[in-house]
Amino acid sequence: MSDFYPNYDLGNRISGTKLATGFGGLTSARIDPIKDPVTGNFQNVLSGMVQKLNNEINEPDELLKDLMSGNKNIDIHDVMIAMSKSEINVTVATTAVGKVIQAYDKVMQIQV
Repeated sequence: MSDFYPNYDLGNRISGTKLATGFGGLTSARIDPIKDPVTGNFQNVLSGMVQKLNNEINEPDELLKDLMSGNKNIDIHDVMIAMSKSEINVTVATTAVGKVIQAYDKVMQIQV
């Protein structure tokens, strides 16, 4: 029966994570205190997100153009994967915008 069970030393393979509570002598090696959080301007962050979304939406078109021009490095599967990613990104962005609008409407309905 012992041939069917792997012989692993799991106790020595476990490494500390940010959720380590000190059980078994594990300490958190990943959590460092934040002294100065690096945050950008909200306008820059938002415009960067919109630019990234725009690039991801245009990526399937560029791949399709390359495929139709005879580029051997591009496969139809790459185009289909890029189209699926683009569709998911648009869906997520649309949902996020809808949630922001709903939150704005709720805030505006608060009576002071």
